[in-house]
Amino acid sequence: MIRPVEFRMNEQTAVNNYYQKAVSLSPHDILEKAIQEFDTFVAVLKEKGVQVIVIEGDIGKDTPDAVFPNNWVSFHQNGNVALYPMFAVNRRKERRPEVLDYIETSGFDIQNIIDYTEAENEELFLEGTGSLVLDRVNRKAYCALSSRADEDLLIEFCEDFEYLPVIFTAYQTVDSKRLPIYHTNVMMGVGETFAIVCLECIDDKKERKNLINHLKNDGKEILSITEDQVVGFAGNVLQVVGLKDKRYLVMSSSAFKSFTGDQITKIQQHCEILYSDLTTIETLGGGSARCMMAEIFLPKKG
Repeated sequence: MIRPVEFRMNEQTAVNNYYQKAVSLSPHDILEKAIQEFDTFVAVLKEKGVQVIVIEGDIGKDTPDAVFPNNWVSFHQNGNVALYPMFAVNRRKERRPEVLDYIETSGFDIQNIIDYTEAENEELFLEGTGSLVLDRVNRKAYCALSSRADEDLLIEFCEDFEYLPVIFTAYQTVDSKRLPIYHTNVMMGVGETFAIVCLECIDDKKERKNLINHLKNDGKEILSITEDQVVGFAGNVLQVVGLKDKRYLVMSSSAFKSFTGDQITKIQQHCEILYSDLTTIETLGGGSARCMMAEIFLPKKG
């Protein structure tokens, strides 16, 4: 997780991230609120025994979205690391070799770095586990195509990392128009025994049926959410492991509030829920709890 140092609304991502909204606060107050939300969120995770590596943001680089590291890097069980091409020019500066060095010094073993970033020269993008919702057990990569998720790059990733691509387009209604959702992980999250997904975002019936079949065939209970709940970041969730291998589903307070009582009960049948207030980060950044965590599956050294 990257602690914010220059957080603000990023005008370069707002062109197709329709969840970002301006607020009438000073830059100082915005940053203070973002830092407070970040630190509280980390404390909530650590209290349950979730291991968190916090790295300070890089001052002076103008990287307002650095708090969302999962878009530029992903870590895998075989020791491989993927670096991803980013849509916004100012987000490309978030990729920092020293972050990988720090993770290695924290006891993790990096074998290979697979770098897709040259695709930026061709205006092609695939933004990490924002674009990709990975079922690491069943080796499936769920991907909603958009200007930030190129199909050819998705196929290349799946060939390199041995995943089966599950491809669709997810839409949201913006000013009465159906426009692609910028990141898959806004409308979908996959846990070990369940999946949270906005099926009504998938307008194509064949694509929707294909997605449902993959999830059901893998034995996952499907918890369907609405487009309004997607706006509340109910799909932007991540299952993590805490003390004594206990599973938790991590989300923001707004996501938790957007779920119905029945939905909360269903989730709790699979794992406990952890949530924290991320209102400022969500409003200005257009991302939530899941986006703030780049989960580490790398093997330990020795």
